[in-house]
Amino acid sequence: MDPRKLGRSNIKISPIGLGCYAIGGTFKIENGKPWGWSDVEDAESIRAIHAGLELGINFLDTAQAYGCGHSETVIGKAIKGRRDKVVLATKFGKQIDEVNKQVLGSSIAPADIKQGCEDSLRRFGTDYIDLFQWHESSGALEDVPAVIAVLEELVAEGKIRYYGWSTDDPERVRAFAQYKNCVAVQNRMHVFDTPTELLALCDELNLASINRGPLMMGILTGKFNADSKFDEEDVRHSLRFDFSQGRLSEILAKVESIREILTADGRTMAQGALGWILAKSNRTIPIPGFKNVKQVEQNAGVLDFGPLAETQIKELDALIQITE
Repeated sequence: MDPRKLGRSNIKISPIGLGCYAIGGTFKIENGKPWGWSDVEDAESIRAIHAGLELGINFLDTAQAYGCGHSETVIGKAIKGRRDKVVLATKFGKQIDEVNKQVLGSSIAPADIKQGCEDSLRRFGTDYIDLFQWHESSGALEDVPAVIAVLEELVAEGKIRYYGWSTDDPERVRAFAQYKNCVAVQNRMHVFDTPTELLALCDELNLASINRGPLMMGILTGKFNADSKFDEEDVRHSLRFDFSQGRLSEILAKVESIREILTADGRTMAQGALGWILAKSNRTIPIPGFKNVKQVEQNAGVLDFGPLAETQIKELDALIQITE
């Protein structure tokens, strides 16, 4: 597949990225609840990133909060000597305790945004970040001008190139996009959730749509069932999978109903799910998570298969409407 553009920028990135949430390992959020991923090995994470780069994936997305800085640190080790081959995205707005691995809260005070940027640069081992995203999906609209003022300072200083917002709200996207160095929105998207209004807005405003949760925390890989268990320190233990809203068995049944379409042409379930996203818009950039080389290699296979065909999309969308 040909590279895609990062919105209004002149940056070309691979059609899919590496979502680096899981490789941050375990950590806790403000209320002490585990919100990270268990069974993660840094050496394997680094090998997986290298495998992705070799297979043509050049976009890495993470956040200061993931592992309370640990994901950024692992990425920094992986890209040492390879910085010019990587488009690096992270998110700001969370206060973290790196030592005790806990998110302490949120802050958009100018000093905290700037210090967060410096900390990310240190952990990455670089002097610039390609895309700096606000990690507060429901951030107040009245705070936008103040946040933008700080981000523009960081752009002027060469510490970040562009910025965006991780939010599913079109009104917030429009508010950020009125500023020229906003090039992307990070939004939820998977086969059971098409953000039609937001994708149309990306077309209107010339923004990239970076898609988090494209495999529904593994549900769309087809490898889990209602009896699957997770370590108590794993975010999936408390969520019983994200997106399921207490309807895990129902969701798994829906996934099973679309298995045949997703796996047509020899694709894996994951490749089919990613191919669906890539077919929906030329602005979409799904960022599936990973914990090992095998997962990266399988996800990268979509670059060879390409998007699902229009006939497959119509068949799949019609079936999803029936199951809903």
